Amino acid sequence: MAIAADLNADTSGSLGPLGWITTESERACGESTGDESVALTRALKAEARRVGFELVGVAPAVSPPGLPKLHEWLAAGFAGEMQYLPRRAAAYEHPRHVSPSVRSVVMLAMNYRTEEPQPAEANEGRVARYAWGTADYHDMLRPRLRQLSDFLHEQRPGCTTRGVVDTAPLLERDFARLAGLGWFGKNTMLIHKRAGSWLLLAGLLTDLELEVDAPHETSHCGTCTRCLDVCPTQAFPAPYVLDARKCISYLTIELKTSIPLALRDGVGEWLFGCDLCQEVCPWNRKSPRSDEVAFQPQSDLNAIDALALLRMTREQFDARFALSPLARPGFDGLRRNAAIVLGNRGDSAGIPCLIESLSDASPLVRGAVVWALRKLGGDAAQSALSERLRVETDASVIVELTQP
Repeated sequence: MAIAADLNADTSGSLGPLGWITTESERACGESTGDESVALTRALKAEARRVGFELVGVAPAVSPPGLPKLHEWLAAGFAGEMQYLPRRAAAYEHPRHVSPSVRSVVMLAMNYRTEEPQPAEANEGRVARYAWGTADYHDMLRPRLRQLSDFLHEQRPGCTTRGVVDTAPLLERDFARLAGLGWFGKNTMLIHKRAGSWLLLAGLLTDLELEVDAPHETSHCGTCTRCLDVCPTQAFPAPYVLDARKCISYLTIELKTSIPLALRDGVGEWLFGCDLCQEVCPWNRKSPRSDEVAFQPQSDLNAIDALALLRMTREQFDARFALSPLARPGFDGLRRNAAIVLGNRGDSAGIPCLIESLSDASPLVRGAVVWALRKLGGDAAQSALSERLRVETDASVIVELTQP
């Protein structure tokens, strides 16, 4: 996921987009050409739709057109702490670094739009739509990729296939555009005229010569800047450029340290991920609704109780989120986010819980709690902060406690 944006990385997803598991199956195999190639490609596309992918297209295995921009993006430092991206920069230069014998890249997209978000009330926070369901989207896409791989092996015994969801060094959005699945919006999302941008991306690499689709060469964003204007952390330094270090999805999922002080207000009520730049996109007004059961929102994730999260034990966290994307920030990271949300919600009813959490074992959580209590204010909060300063030993938390 990849999510169709995925912070200019493999999400998107994501800042997805921000992305995460690769489905791999390497096998040995043969070729197909001419009319046989056309027939096989059409059959494969029909099978892809049958197993649940709304969009499917084929791109040639070439160096991705967006590679120079990726290098510029990395050089600007926009990847933040996602150091796996610059470490693998050379591998993005061609899909052969993912599958050495690849000739065709089959790009697939699944729609995850379901209900509209419920308003977050009192001490609730918001979760990005792709994480509302009962399963991690990787677990949704991988079995379908295996089905397509099996289909190709049945049709062309001995062929090579590899299914990819997110973590392989493949510029999935680039290949989705080359496969005709859409254009890049100013928010860096892949957008399809009918399906919008609520899309999860996956790829199937094969050594077969399939019939390629015409790339999507035009953009349909016009003069619209709604996605850029709505971002509360100003994560877009220019149209089509995302500074992941300021993106709420990055801050609440990928960042493992404290959220920068200047960006905490902008996080608002977002506890995991962010959908703002997609919610305002005109191309999403009429995007279809998914009837996939696993994507349907769980009531406690649309929206989510930040107080309950802050009080959660590690055992409860593991039991609740082991199979969910919400496991990605980790036990301490998700509770850090909960504290930031509680501070931004401005409800004094959260103060007793925050005061309890001043003695949390994690300095990351304590630091966020200090910020939330200071923002909520009041005699009880101030007294608790003064008491904590007398006993605090972690340097990072002391810095939070002594902020002017």
